[in-house]
Amino acid sequence: MSQLPTYLTIGQTAERCGVSTATLRFYEERKLISAERGAGNQRLFHRAILRRVSIIRVARTLGFSLAEIRDTLATLPTDRTPSKRDWQRLSRHWRKELQRRISGMERLRDQLDSCIGCGCLSLGSCALYNPADSVAREGPGPRLLLHGE
Repeated sequence: MSQLPTYLTIGQTAERCGVSTATLRFYEERKLISAERGAGNQRLFHRAILRRVSIIRVARTLGFSLAEIRDTLATLPTDRTPSKRDWQRLSRHWRKELQRRISGMERLRDQLDSCIGCGCLSLGSCALYNPADSVAREGPGPRLLLHGE
């Protein structure tokens, strides 16, 4: 097996990460990743970017915004490859938010299983029953589902 070079072209980086070159340019524009410039102003990515792009992709599928991802990645060092300790710190940073999202998804799953799909005709015991639209005073949106009230 050959040693991975320290710097990869945008095409090599895109291929290794499973994204398009346009995606890498977009991430760079949004300051999620950075590239150095080689001969002819060609983008060259340090191989440590591969992990960052993987984190970005996973975080996006979990619903994190690009701003949240950028702010979190900004806590990583830029002058060296992040260490295990750096990645653990990043993980702790996201842990509370991930747990909040997991709890919300579990609550929604349970409400969907027990209420929306049940077909019951008992509005008196329905967790989503909102007589006289009283929940509207608390603000817009699906408040009973999103906030578990």
